[in-house]
This record gives sequence, structure tokens and C-alpha cells, in this order.
Amino acid sequence: MKFVRLAAVLIGTAATGILVWRKVESDRLRDDLWAEAEKVSAEQDSTPAEPVTAPRG
Repeated sequence: MKFVRLAAVLIGTAATGILVWRKVESDRLRDDLWAEAEKVSAEQDSTPAEPVTAPRG
């Protein structure tokens, strides 16, 4: 009986650890993507846009 309880606790702990790890990695990846998007947006805002001219013809 002790072995079954120990196995259940270990399996439960491992499953919980994996779920938490996946959540942390998912949040980290999302934060990295947001940081990259903000950097690109700031770069685009700092560079002057070329004037758009109408085609002649």
C-alpha cells in the first residue's frame, strides 16, 4: 500500500511540475514575442516614412 501511495504522489508531482514548466515557458515565449514586436514598432516609428507619390500616367 505504501508503494502505491508513493507512486501516486510521485506521478502527481511530476505531472504538476510538467504543467507548471509548460505554463512558464509559454509565458516566457509570449513575453519575448511582445518585446520583439515592441522593438520593431519602435524602430519603424523612429525611421522617417518615404512620401507616397501617385503614379503618373
